[in-house]
Amino acid sequence: MLIVFSGLPGTGKTTIATSLCRLLTAVHVRIDSIEHALQSSRHPMADSPLGYVVAQAGAADNLRLGHIVVADCVNPVKASRKAWRSVALETGPIPLEVRLICSDVHEHRRRAESRQSDVIGLIKPSRDRILIHDDEPWDGPPDLTLDTAISSPKALTAQIAARIRSLRPTP
Repeated sequence: MLIVFSGLPGTGKTTIATSLCRLLTAVHVRIDSIEHALQSSRHPMADSPLGYVVAQAGAADNLRLGHIVVADCVNPVKASRKAWRSVALETGPIPLEVRLICSDVHEHRRRAESRQSDVIGLIKPSRDRILIHDDEPWDGPPDLTLDTAISSPKALTAQIAARIRSLRPTP
């Protein structure tokens, strides 16, 4: 099964994605790590969608091995969302699209300005920079839209896990 997290930086994607990966023993595919590695390598296409293409290829390989994969990304444009859906269709599992928002402006600013990266050398964007992010409208609603301003990461992880259990066939 492919679970694709989407949402602006600072909404709690990585916190919840890693919690879910631990709970499900899933593979964590993190765009921040991939894009930072590309930028650190001074790859000429580091500022292109290449990070997503690499992540999707790695996710597909792991899905074919039967692993649950959690994609942790901003996923702001229709093209990247469509590409994740294609990965799921090509490898067989049902995708679950999870969009995280933080409806409390002050809380989002606090998170954006105080968070530390566990990716060595990665500089997190300021909230002002976050707000100018492309965020194209969705063609249809994601499977889950969860507000991290009103629920804890633990509660949201449990909610996502319950949704996954409802989608997966029981042996």
